[in-house]
Amino acid sequence: GWSAVAQSQEIQDEELKKFCSRISKLLQAEDLGPDTLDSLQRLFLIVSATKYSRRLEKTCVDLLQATLGLSACPEQLQVLCAAILREMSPSDSLSLAWDHTQNSRQLSLVASVLLAQGDRNEEVRAVGQGVLRALESRQPEGPSLRHLLPVMAKVVVLSPGTLQEDQATLLSKRLVDWLRYASLQQGLPHSGSFFSTPRARQPGPITEVDGAVATDFFTVLSTGHRFTEDQWLNVQAFSMLRAWLLHSGPEGPGTLDTDDRSEQEGSTLSVISATSSASRLLPPRERLREVAFEYCQRLIEQSNRRALRKGDSDLQKACLVEAVLVLDVLCRQDPSFLYRSLSCLKALHGRVRVDPASVRVLLPLAHFFLSHGEAAAVDSEAVYQHLFTRIPAEQFHSPMLAFEFIQFCRDNLHLFSGHLSTLRLSFPNLFKFLAWNSPPLTSEFVALLPALVDAGTAQEMLHALLDLPCLTAVLDLQLRSAPAASERPLWDTSLRAPSCLEAFRDPQFQALFQYLLRPKASGATERLAPLHQLLQPMAGCARVAQCAQAVPTLLQAFFSAVTQVADGSLINQLALLLLGRSDSLYPAPGYTARVHSVLSSQFLALCTLKPSLVVELARDLLEFLGSVNGLCSRASLVTSVVWAIGEYLSVTYDRRCTVEQINKFFEALEALLFEVTQCRPSADLPRCPPQVVTVLMTTLTKLASRSQDLIPRASLLLSKMRTLAQSPATSSTHSKEGAEAIRTRATELLTLLKMPSVAQFVLTPSTEVCSPRYHRDANTALPLALRTVSRLVEREAGLLPG
Repeated sequence: GWSAVAQSQEIQDEELKKFCSRISKLLQAEDLGPDTLDSLQRLFLIVSATKYSRRLEKTCVDLLQATLGLSACPEQLQVLCAAILREMSPSDSLSLAWDHTQNSRQLSLVASVLLAQGDRNEEVRAVGQGVLRALESRQPEGPSLRHLLPVMAKVVVLSPGTLQEDQATLLSKRLVDWLRYASLQQGLPHSGSFFSTPRARQPGPITEVDGAVATDFFTVLSTGHRFTEDQWLNVQAFSMLRAWLLHSGPEGPGTLDTDDRSEQEGSTLSVISATSSASRLLPPRERLREVAFEYCQRLIEQSNRRALRKGDSDLQKACLVEAVLVLDVLCRQDPSFLYRSLSCLKALHGRVRVDPASVRVLLPLAHFFLSHGEAAAVDSEAVYQHLFTRIPAEQFHSPMLAFEFIQFCRDNLHLFSGHLSTLRLSFPNLFKFLAWNSPPLTSEFVALLPALVDAGTAQEMLHALLDLPCLTAVLDLQLRSAPAASERPLWDTSLRAPSCLEAFRDPQFQALFQYLLRPKASGATERLAPLHQLLQPMAGCARVAQCAQAVPTLLQAFFSAVTQVADGSLINQLALLLLGRSDSLYPAPGYTARVHSVLSSQFLALCTLKPSLVVELARDLLEFLGSVNGLCSRASLVTSVVWAIGEYLSVTYDRRCTVEQINKFFEALEALLFEVTQCRPSADLPRCPPQVVTVLMTTLTKLASRSQDLIPRASLLLSKMRTLAQSPATSSTHSKEGAEAIRTRATELLTLLKMPSVAQFVLTPSTEVCSPRYHRDANTALPLALRTVSRLVEREAGLLPG
């Protein structure tokens, strides 16, 4: 359990050194018994439980490698030795080599360690050549190739250029044999018992998933009680087929994908390869493609059969996904296959689109139709609409489908081209995947959001992100209120919320619930505050809490993307939306504080992007400052707004700024500061951070420096604040450090206001003064002015009382 993992992480180097010495003694003993097995299991847990590499004693490492090469060693011990050595890789202390005296099972373990080395000394090539020599030796298809073929599959992916032309041809020939000519009889039992009869030991025929005797060639969907070695090789060959087709041959993966060859190479090749007898005359690579095509066609035919066991039914769907992906590769490499595949795949698409259990097959089918464009003669818009409308709404609770669907969107952005608007308008449906599966899908959505964000839907998307925990709660209620299904998705069974279920069914609130569950962007926004109150009992649900934790990260990604496409008008609208939604958030634990932190930083980022925002939204900002209820609960956002006013309400940033505006903001901020100082913390009202007070004082001083008629009022206010900070009553409002920070800031600002011209120079510097040259060059005006002001402030501060 987790306690064992924690203990393994806490083991110190000295203790590990002693443990390695004990293992070394065990590995040198003649009898490698249970103690050795237990110790190796614990050592594996130790080396795998930490992110950093554990340093093992050289003697122990050498003995692990030696044990891996012993012919009479129990398999379980060798598997553990290989696992430990893989965790150490890459490492200079390993000295394993490909040795033909070892059996194939050992070679596969050695290969796994060598491949984990990362090809530092051409280990991948050495392993690949070793497996190919085994293929070339034409040994009987025994355990050797069965253990080594998965290694070859790994080599093909890691280093496709390892194989020479003749070696690639040989592997293609062997793959053809394994895929097309595996036995149709079941394997023999490993050993007969005393009571077994010769008749009982006779192998039976291979069957289909529905129990019928197989009449066509063996595939991964063929069933039986025991399998022969060539049947196992058939399964392994299919598992590596797509990777081999992608990477084999001189064309490699780079020359795939062209639709313009389809008309030129039309029907001629399809006629040549139409029959099996003609295909035998093809070169090995073309022959493999033909056999791969026949194999996939057979799998699609087998998937029509009704499986007797659920495991076989699941395997049918998995094989359909892989078969469609292989056909896609074949059609891109040789367009003649496209015409032979279309009728079959269109029929398959029509069948699986109405079968909820086969929904995962729709993704590779959609990719196939969309990637082949007009040549596939498919209504791509209909494919998009079905994908983005029905699947997320009906299958959002499937974690595997959710991940694959978002991956599909990310991987096929280049294919959406003219249909990108369909994807963008479908974001409310895609967010259902995110709301239900937020922890594992958060990083995927962070990567996808730049493609989803559009100026036309940006505001609606921001509302949707802020309401994401509320959507999670509604999806939970939707599942709870649905008719009982055979496989109900998981939810928090400890949560009982009958009032929420009643509200979900109440016609009075149906419009709000339906808006939240809409499949597409509607162009309108609804105030969901009533739902926030209705669904408050769901705030403690674990899934809602997880979603709430993901929202700040998603908001950061959203703003990073939207600022790339936003014009001045949209920036203003987003700024207003931030302010308006700050007091209308779903009451999940800790959610409001985390979101306010992001909103405050993003409000400042918008102001930096467009400084004139403050002047243009002056009336709205004044309204916001005048209607702040529970200021302390929104302290971070209020602080950012007040700072932005002090920074950007100036003719330096917008010539339209007037003295009248400055005076109005001064009065509003003065009233706000008075409210803050009169506020006393209580059980319901948290203590107001001193940063709010210091930023208010600083902004008021900045405004006074720009409208000098305000200087007497500002000075009087600052004097009161300094006196207040020194009074004993302040201890109930602020900590000792907070009160000291307020007193110090008030003193500094008072000193500046005694020199209005200096105050304006320091608090509202011109753009020329802000340029880097003024900060780097000690002989320019700014450093000189700062030194002068510092001396004046220090001298004045020394003359001031207490």
